[in-house]
Amino acid sequence: MPDAVVIGAGPNGLVAANLLADAGWSVEVLEEQEEPGGAVRSDRGVHPDYVNDLFSAFYPLAAASPVLADLQLQQEGLSWSHAPRVLAHPLPDGRCAVLARGAADTAAGLDAFAAGDGAAWLSLCATWNRVGPDILGALFTPFPPVRSGIRLAAKLRGAGGVRMARTLALPVRRLGEEEFRGEGGRLLLAGNALHADLGPEAAGSGGFGWLMSMLGQTYGFPVPVGGAGALTSALVQRLERYGGVVRCKERVTEVVVRSGRAVGVRTAGGESVPASRAVLADVSAPALFGGLVDARHLPARLLGDLRRFHWDFATFKIDWALSGPVPWTARDAATAGTVHLADGVDGLTRFAAQIAMGQVPDRPFLLFGQMTTADASRSPAGTESAWAYTHVPQRIKGDAGDDSLTGSWDRREQEAMADRMENEVERWAPGFRSRIRSRRLLAPNTLQAMDANLHGGAINGGTASAHQQLVFRPTPGTGRPETPVKGLYLASAAAHPGGGVHGAPGANAARAALRGRTARRFRRG
Repeated sequence: MPDAVVIGAGPNGLVAANLLADAGWSVEVLEEQEEPGGAVRSDRGVHPDYVNDLFSAFYPLAAASPVLADLQLQQEGLSWSHAPRVLAHPLPDGRCAVLARGAADTAAGLDAFAAGDGAAWLSLCATWNRVGPDILGALFTPFPPVRSGIRLAAKLRGAGGVRMARTLALPVRRLGEEEFRGEGGRLLLAGNALHADLGPEAAGSGGFGWLMSMLGQTYGFPVPVGGAGALTSALVQRLERYGGVVRCKERVTEVVVRSGRAVGVRTAGGESVPASRAVLADVSAPALFGGLVDARHLPARLLGDLRRFHWDFATFKIDWALSGPVPWTARDAATAGTVHLADGVDGLTRFAAQIAMGQVPDRPFLLFGQMTTADASRSPAGTESAWAYTHVPQRIKGDAGDDSLTGSWDRREQEAMADRMENEVERWAPGFRSRIRSRRLLAPNTLQAMDANLHGGAINGGTASAHQQLVFRPTPGTGRPETPVKGLYLASAAAHPGGGVHGAPGANAARAALRGRTARRFRRG
């Protein structure tokens, strides 16, 4: 009988399993898919000569994560690579906002948009240097973050804490307007905010855009050498070295509860897998509560709150094998690992507004990844392994474009959406489509089929908006991994601090299990 069963071999599940194994627990990880990794996987499915990442690709949060650093995955062969530049956002007139590897270089580029904007950028960096480590400490520890919170509060008291809090709460459009005279700095902040489901007018999008921008400035947007799967392989290899077991093609259908305690799980094949100490679930909150756990074991209040659970945007992604580099009109985009494509902040607002109205955007904002630029091992010399994704509504009411997209995502709709995205790239890189050797389309329903946590193509485990963060994640409570069922812990991105590849939800769940705390979070009623 293992001490613990972990449901799901995504990065959070594997981090949790590693920490339990480090403590001497016997651990068994059960994964529904044919291979581990969740949304951290790569393959050669687009073209045999190209490595493409299936889901996530760039990992600033992994680079910043003390959780992953403590696992010392370099001992398992993991290494990281960077593109010459972190991020670029070209404009129709040929100018390009660039997040460079060095802050001084970023600042010099922003001064070309408006004199003084470089100094404004360096001021934002100085603020990050002062409080950033404690912000990360607060993010990557269980809520409430007592030690990091005390240090952060002390620093903020001496540096205009109320004003800082106001800055972090600002919509990113307003933050950009207050900090920068030119468009370059505004674009860097706003584009980074839309790495989550936060439009330019959303409260708190300024803080998120600043956080992602500062992570990029400090840590870059690194990639695992050889593909995203190298990160998963390192986690699995380390776990197995410590005696843990990963079993794939084992779909868990039930958490077995006796006398209010989780005592194991049952699989689709009818196998009962007992757990003498704990069950940790790297699954979405709706899938766990009232799904894997029978509703009779849960408080009515929790079930009611889950009916209000708010998923983040759906996602449509394309992977490409390109015969040559992307022919960007803005030359600075050629050396960036990540490229944002939108007609300025107004274009981002228009895009977010269409999604809010349930419409498939006619001019989708694209996050474009140049993987060979970031890691030369991804494809033959002179070629590019690339991808782009955009967001669409979870529930589609109409199409702002001309293709009558309904959200059925049958073959016609997938091809039409892919053509729309490629036409958008063509605006910024004429001749792009002529360099496509092959492509793979990943519609929202495809993403969910490949990883059940990506519900409807949602990649964040639930919205990043303020109403479902901190003490509100996944439902109003204490923001902790404990659940109403003793010995059962939520270890997915549905828990604090949320989405991104950093391992914090898994680590928080493992530490809670090791402490053996029982839940006081929910009351029956």
